[in-house]
Amino acid sequence: MEQSIESFIRFLAVERGLSDNYQLSTQRSLGEFAGWCAKKHKIDNPRQVTISILSEYLGERKRGGLAASSIKLIVVALKIFFRYLASKGVIARDPTEALPLPRIERYLPETLNELQVEQLIEKIDTKALHGLRDRAMIELLYASGLRISELANARLENFAAEEGILRVTGKGNKTRLVPVGRKACEALACYLSTERPKLVKRRTGSEIFLSERGTKLTTVRIWQIVKKHAKHSGLEANIYPHLLRHSFATHLLSNGADLRIIQEMLGHADISTTQVYTHVDQQRLKAVHRQFHPRA
Repeated sequence: MEQSIESFIRFLAVERGLSDNYQLSTQRSLGEFAGWCAKKHKIDNPRQVTISILSEYLGERKRGGLAASSIKLIVVALKIFFRYLASKGVIARDPTEALPLPRIERYLPETLNELQVEQLIEKIDTKALHGLRDRAMIELLYASGLRISELANARLENFAAEEGILRVTGKGNKTRLVPVGRKACEALACYLSTERPKLVKRRTGSEIFLSERGTKLTTVRIWQIVKKHAKHSGLEANIYPHLLRHSFATHLLSNGADLRIIQEMLGHADISTTQVYTHVDQQRLKAVHRQFHPRA
């Protein structure tokens, strides 16, 4: 079982080019399953795994309090693992063929309204230490709907200032072009010309956003910076980097943008992932209707 898992993870890395985080998550899910099989059923070969064993394992995880979303990730990992083994002839038949994916209750994403975003950004003191950097970061998160990891890895050579375009690498090492709005371009220009040169050290790379040590900012540090400015803004909402991505998509949709274009800008592989924002917009329309219609 362990050798099969190692072979499969190499396949994900080399042939599929999937991210390190995805590889680690999948390896952890499969490793936990392999450990359970060895302990509970003395199984150490994937040929011995049956649908009843898979169902028993998932049932135990569910009774142990694991959320449906986490169980779904495990099921997906098991499905692609055993499908891979079947395609390589390691096992005669894929035991996960009849294994259903758990249904997950879809939660509507939180968003800020346009005035709240403006208040968050305008409250950043650009004369303070790293103020220009922080303003440029938060402007870019909202202007382009970036994931926090995409912001951390954004590079100078991928930013075309005149065209207002940034090339980013998202999930699965897929690259896409995202537009950068006028205000975000202005904030980036101020930071790049004034503040970033002071942060550059001998071993500094070409990442756009740098720490005091001249290294690229970690996702944890970016999270901390956003939380710090959220607190300073006086807004009561729970503000975090991904909230700006949700707000970006929702505001585009509410102002008439096509859902397919939003999908492309967000880097969603499936349109169904993007469609959650249509529900957010419907909620907003209903709230406006209830508030202002005389017979609502």
